[in-house]
Amino acid sequence: MTSNLLPCGLVLAALLAGCATPAAGDATTPPAAACADNSGWNDPAAPLHLHGDTWYVGTCGISALLVTSDEGHVLIDGATPQAGAQIVASIRALGFEPTDVKAIVLSHEHFDHAGGLADLQRATGAPVLARAPAVDTLRRGASDRSDPQLLVLEAFPQVANVRAIADDEIVRVGPLALRAIPTPGHTPGGTSWTWNSCADGDCRRIVYADSLTAISDDTFRYSDDAAHPGYLDAFRDTLARVAALDCDILVTPHPSASGLWTRIGPAANAPLVDGGACRAYAQKARERLDKRLADEAAAAHASP
Repeated sequence: MTSNLLPCGLVLAALLAGCATPAAGDATTPPAAACADNSGWNDPAAPLHLHGDTWYVGTCGISALLVTSDEGHVLIDGATPQAGAQIVASIRALGFEPTDVKAIVLSHEHFDHAGGLADLQRATGAPVLARAPAVDTLRRGASDRSDPQLLVLEAFPQVANVRAIADDEIVRVGPLALRAIPTPGHTPGGTSWTWNSCADGDCRRIVYADSLTAISDDTFRYSDDAAHPGYLDAFRDTLARVAALDCDILVTPHPSASGLWTRIGPAANAPLVDGGACRAYAQKARERLDKRLADEAAAAHASP
């Protein structure tokens, strides 16, 4: 099943090539400062060129990507409720128009990645596309007990125009084709995204891999299959799926999880491209899940 979004038919005022920098003196331009792994979720970041048609427009602590074409753009993730305006400012600073965004997609349905979606939808007029398990959460602005972190989550603004997409659906905007990879585990609706991006004949497979951390509130147990049938098996399938992805450039919803600030920006000192990044990312997550399961087993054994 493929989601075909009609091209906007508008020509960008400025289609930038290479690594563009924000216009000097633009009052809406976020300050240019080096981001770090310990940056705050809402610390402003200057927009950065990732590769080819793909740009980083998130904050220092939470990722958002803009995938561009002359027939419309796709925005990935909305960051926190406070960050929506920063994302819009970054899109404009790069010379793109928010109204040329024709689809908004996301990694997972938590306030630190979905919180800005309502503002971004108002700024762009674009629908939010999500896999079925995330749709009701986005519309309510709150999760239910299917989410491991339910009791510690913050609510976020409800998203009005949410459309369900199928697992492995390809979202198309003009020449852009982004595949929605189901990766439940961190949340039920967790979704990773992958697409090809080319620059001067150098084509790379970009993977925006969802969060894979096995964390929860004090009630949820990953090992309790009676309470959460199939959840652990689905999580293990997710880790295998991410490890097997064709993956040249890895970006994650929390940039620190993929060492992004060592690979782009003024403090970069490592290669952007790493064909083993998705395998390493999944392996670390597998180790954390195994430790979590061991801790749950030890706690159960210690209980009177």
